[in-house]
Amino acid sequence: MASADKHGVRWHTHEDTLAVRDVQDRVQSLDDHPCRGHPSSDSGALSVSAVRCWQSHHEPPRQSSCRLSLQLSQITASLCACFDRKRRVRLTRVDLMAELLGDLRAETASLDALLDPLAPGDWERPTPAAGWAVRDQVSHLAWFDDAALLAITDPGSFRARLTAMAGTTPDDLVAETRGMTAAELRAWFGASRERLIAALAAVPPGQRLPWYGVDMSPASFATARLMETWAHGQDVADALGRTREPTDRLRHVARLGAMALPYSFTVRGLPVPEQPVRVELATPGGETWTAGPEGAADVVRGPMLDFCLAVTQRRHLDDTALEITGGTATAWMRIAQAFAGPPGQGRAPLTR
Repeated sequence: MASADKHGVRWHTHEDTLAVRDVQDRVQSLDDHPCRGHPSSDSGALSVSAVRCWQSHHEPPRQSSCRLSLQLSQITASLCACFDRKRRVRLTRVDLMAELLGDLRAETASLDALLDPLAPGDWERPTPAAGWAVRDQVSHLAWFDDAALLAITDPGSFRARLTAMAGTTPDDLVAETRGMTAAELRAWFGASRERLIAALAAVPPGQRLPWYGVDMSPASFATARLMETWAHGQDVADALGRTREPTDRLRHVARLGAMALPYSFTVRGLPVPEQPVRVELATPGGETWTAGPEGAADVVRGPMLDFCLAVTQRRHLDDTALEITGGTATAWMRIAQAFAGPPGQGRAPLTR
């Protein structure tokens, strides 16, 4: 079940996912049947195996009007229950999406707070990303927000652009925008982010959106934009010598990082290990966040902030407090990559 911690953050468990999927499967099974259904005799729940056509090609046995009314009322009640289940699934998706978009807005505001006091010259400060200034971090986010908007509103055009841009690198894209002033960059990022959030809020549940890796659900799409905002915001903070207070929004970045274990290997042409890895992280709010099977021999433990810095390649492992046990976990964390695109180069250790 979903629970809330002392900060009001909802932690959705595996049981929640299974429950929603079960309801979806039951609803889909009923919707696909041309004759709908009626309650089973024992529980009143919809029983797909007991579905019976009451608009049969064969004439049904004659029944009294009272009995027929009773059966029709049972069918109506069943369909109402079905629609109620549908509504709960839809509300669950809407609630989760609203939570994600709220966190995306909050992460955007966190970056805006770093940018607000900057003088025009501060936008030229170098960041830890080789060759990139603060301006490039912001233009990168704005450019890909516009690309994400195109993927949502016109998937065909997005795929055509993706093909046409083969060989183009993020360095090429930021170089094209270096003639823009700081004010122009700020306005561009603000407008592109607002358009994207509005478009994501309107995406129908279940729709898949194309991107630079694989097609994604709206929730994963929003999570990826949040991760990018946090990661590039970290580059800006490092350039300015600022330390950001970690928040429980990091759970989204951690989830992407854990899910991207196979991708971290395949993007480098390496075989995906069969050995499972357990991730156990301490959240900024003092809770414990986990991913992977209990009892796994390979484990990654430590602060959620450090894990997120590692999987977004914003810190070298030597500069984190992560405890890594097992060969597979060690090999993964050395190349962990939560973002789409070619293999990242990572960062040199700060301690050297």
